[in-house]
Amino acid sequence: MKNRVVITGLGVVSPNGVGIADFTAAIKAGKSGIQFFQELEDLNFSCCIGGIPSVSEELKAKYLSPLQLRNFNSSGILYGCIAGMDAWSDAGFKIDAESELDFNSGTVFGTGTSGVDKFREAIYQLDAKKVKRLGSTVVLQTMASGISAYLGGILGLGNQVTTNSSACTTGTEAILMGFERIRAGRAKRMLVGSCSDYGPYIWGGFDAMRVTTYKHNHSPEKGSRPMSATASGFVPGSGAGAMVLESLESALERGATIYAEVLGGSVNSGGQRNGGTLTAPNSIAVQHCITSAIKNAGITAHEIDAINGHLTATSKDVVEIENWATALQLKGKDFPYINSLKSMVGHCLAAAGSIESVAVVLQLKEGFLFPNINCEDTDPNILAIIDENKIPKKLLPKELTIIAKASFGFGDVNGCIIFKKFSNNLKHNK
Repeated sequence: MKNRVVITGLGVVSPNGVGIADFTAAIKAGKSGIQFFQELEDLNFSCCIGGIPSVSEELKAKYLSPLQLRNFNSSGILYGCIAGMDAWSDAGFKIDAESELDFNSGTVFGTGTSGVDKFREAIYQLDAKKVKRLGSTVVLQTMASGISAYLGGILGLGNQVTTNSSACTTGTEAILMGFERIRAGRAKRMLVGSCSDYGPYIWGGFDAMRVTTYKHNHSPEKGSRPMSATASGFVPGSGAGAMVLESLESALERGATIYAEVLGGSVNSGGQRNGGTLTAPNSIAVQHCITSAIKNAGITAHEIDAINGHLTATSKDVVEIENWATALQLKGKDFPYINSLKSMVGHCLAAAGSIESVAVVLQLKEGFLFPNINCEDTDPNILAIIDENKIPKKLLPKELTIIAKASFGFGDVNGCIIFKKFSNNLKHNK
């Protein structure tokens, strides 16, 4: 018997809500976190809208000491620390700088590019030959594993402490890495998640690639339009999502609240073959990832109640729906419900998979499907594959048992997780 893995804590820093309570209310209400930013217009961006979490100085001070905040200039690490610490507290654990080292707990916390603003500061200092002015935290803030290093020290984690990076699949992959470690008995608890910085130094490359929308600078809340016929590119976002994964035995032993269960999943690569490129998916590999996740979870396609898609509001949305339909062998009214959080928060890049997974778990726990906003004109190519009623436009109260969540990233990498509403029985857990 492999260990069953459950979720006992959640944390989120999202453009439309910081903290689980605000985030839950926002996704139920279909509240957008997309705004116009004058800075982007001043820099001659085509897309001048984006999703940035609202984090006040007062809120920062609740999580990090004055020493930690001094010269602190990495928004992604900040978001990750807040989300990770919230998830840890939500799971019932104290945060104490004097705590004993916990060899049963670790973290896999991913990121894309860390501390770009700090890099910029460092470059200016070096250009001026002021190497001694770089500061003592420049390495921690700019190394890829800065976020896991901060969280490992704040929480006293003695098991594996590492950072993964797989473009837009990062958060989904981090969850699966933690899941596999617990299932194999190498840890009792893993804090998993991912984060992404905000701002022009992260978003500029996508603007240059012309994959972001330029049509909604004066109507930002309408800009992110997954599955819409008038989708014109994605809206960049930022933030962090986190969850505490725990062996069922450990969770029951300490009487923890259990949000949901992770049944299994899969990650793979399309190898940039069969139409796959650095920026486009290999559909055969996407379908293989989905079917492998279903097999790994021990379920059938017909048992999936809903899908939380990658669905970025580009031309690839139709391709993604085709891949789901082919992999599941389900179409029309038989296709599961499907939604995309990106309609409300934009594409949070490396943080997307973790923030969206938090939303998935909340839907299972509370029994609802959040709406796909800005999808009043669903793409007819999508409606040729699935029934329109399977794309909720308003909050849909509904008891759900199984939700599949997928992410597909640059580099032709894929990840799919199967989440299940928790019940203490052995079905699907062999």
